[in-house]
Amino acid sequence: MRKIAFVYPGQGAQKCGMGKDFYDIFPIAKKVFDRADEILDISVTDLCFNENEYLHQTAYTQPALVTTCLAITAVLKEKGIQPDVTAGLSLGEYAAIATAGGFSTEEAIKMVRARGIFMEEAVPDGKGAMAAVLGMEVVQLEKVLSKIEGVYIANYNCPGQIVITGLKESVDKACEALKNVGCKRCLPLKVSGPFHSPYLKGAGKKLGEFMEKTELHELEIPYVTNVTAEYVEDIGATKDLLVRQVASSVKWIQSVEKMIAEGVDTFVEIGPGKTLAGFIKKINPDVKVINISQVEDLDILMEDYNVAG
Repeated sequence: MRKIAFVYPGQGAQKCGMGKDFYDIFPIAKKVFDRADEILDISVTDLCFNENEYLHQTAYTQPALVTTCLAITAVLKEKGIQPDVTAGLSLGEYAAIATAGGFSTEEAIKMVRARGIFMEEAVPDGKGAMAAVLGMEVVQLEKVLSKIEGVYIANYNCPGQIVITGLKESVDKACEALKNVGCKRCLPLKVSGPFHSPYLKGAGKKLGEFMEKTELHELEIPYVTNVTAEYVEDIGATKDLLVRQVASSVKWIQSVEKMIAEGVDTFVEIGPGKTLAGFIKKINPDVKVINISQVEDLDILMEDYNVAG
């Protein structure tokens, strides 16, 4: 019997027009977008569907991307496609928890709007930075970083791609040091802060306070947390994990390996782009990965699901 994981991308996957075809065709997807417009102080539909200057700003990106992912998920569930486990890369973990039943779509959207604001406020613009390190072994990279104050590992994305984070001068220094020991490339990321570093602990604290008024529900299925790369089956652990997640490393490689070890053989990436599909194939080329970012992608999934489901 196959095991399916729904996985959700993080910040950086967003693009103008995302989710528009689902909005136009499926009433259940339209309902998710329209509800987001109602409960937030911004128009998520405008953010997602029309050219604007805000989509790539953290406080706006986060609710826009999560809304899109959950709107697409609603369509999949309506068609009878259910996951056995969920996971998400950083921001994507909120869509994963909502899909697992841990909180409502509305609560997820409200939380990530607040999370984005807290993260933007945590460190002044220009003080923090992030960079993708390509072509380095983890052990060697960690050894270099251990000698440089103010820089940390943000994401274990896939073999050969690790993201570092921290103070801008420290990240720049680390990139130079890594190039000197064989790093293929060190690419600066277009972000507004040193995400997944200790400098975001203040944002995590504010998020924890915000979550005091968030209604949590017992999980219907497990999700895998970025913080420990372990299955979470008790919703009671979720608040602390999400608070820690803001400032801790995203263990995506370890999360995917954990799901595969638990029998997952099919990953359905939900949302714009194919970033996670690329990561997963590098982690384990033998598993099946299907991306659902456009309505036409549904045909591939439905055909596969009906044959093997």
